[in-house]
Amino acid sequence: MEAGKALLLTAGLGTRLRPLTYTRAKAAVPVNGDPLARRIIRWLAGHGIRDFVLNLHHRPATIASVVGDGSDLGVRVRYSWEQPVLGSAGGPRHALALLTDSGDDHFLIANADTLTDVDISGLLVRHHQSGALVTMALIRNPRPEFYGGVLVSSDGWVTGFSPRRKPSSGPVDEDAHPYHFIGVQVAQARVFQDLEDGVPHESVGALYPRLISAQPQAIAAFISRASFLDIGTPRDCLDTSLALAGREGPRLIGSRAAIDPSAELIRSTVWDDVRIGARASLRECVVGDRATISAGARFERCAIVPADGREPAAGERLEAGLIVRPL
Repeated sequence: MEAGKALLLTAGLGTRLRPLTYTRAKAAVPVNGDPLARRIIRWLAGHGIRDFVLNLHHRPATIASVVGDGSDLGVRVRYSWEQPVLGSAGGPRHALALLTDSGDDHFLIANADTLTDVDISGLLVRHHQSGALVTMALIRNPRPEFYGGVLVSSDGWVTGFSPRRKPSSGPVDEDAHPYHFIGVQVAQARVFQDLEDGVPHESVGALYPRLISAQPQAIAAFISRASFLDIGTPRDCLDTSLALAGREGPRLIGSRAAIDPSAELIRSTVWDDVRIGARASLRECVVGDRATISAGARFERCAIVPADGREPAAGERLEAGLIVRPL
């Protein structure tokens, strides 16, 4: 089964990643110096996928500026614009014309806020052999107290979805949350065809349970031991950047950053056009584009972006023209 095209879901607001997503869309956030969207495209291109569609809504220019037409990555990239944001099923429905204009009847869908090494060839073979409408890449649920679960029958079919248990609900029943969806799937185009275009729709939250109800073997499970990194919060962003820096070599300082030689940066990453003054100290921080850290300032375990006239939200503070949020 050929890889065909891929839709990268990049339209989300990135609310859990705030305040970093005040500056960039989530898919444009650099992880050890490389924006998430570019990392995922490069990974999928290594599996033979050469044709991509990215859906855009929140801060679209920050994604387009780092991905462009994909030519420097050896792929073709086109964009599907959403207003309003259309969700995990509405996004594919809106992009369907781009995804099927070469006669493709299936395509890959990948979330733009997770990194994994799942076997794409194996996922495609499972989809082809099963005859499923959708095939979801799953792993054993690494944090059942945090992630909802995917229920799977003994013969490998997705039978339902269980929500994350609230902490006040008592201990998590791991048998009710056995598998976790890692954000990569293959879908037949007709899955989304009957949805009303331009209207928000959700996949796991609405469409997929309807598919299973109508056809118990609609959604196949592809279960593996693939790695999974969720870049959902500023803490995740920093931890992943530091982990990758250890494997790839550190690329934690962005372009055109000006850092005074007397400044101290410990386990921190700074993005593009950042200015850090003399004797400033940053320990375990993420500093967003264009932020200026004053001489002598000290920050520890914070995400920091320019305020640009924005009032701080709950959990944030305003300090010297910066929005600061503890990690």
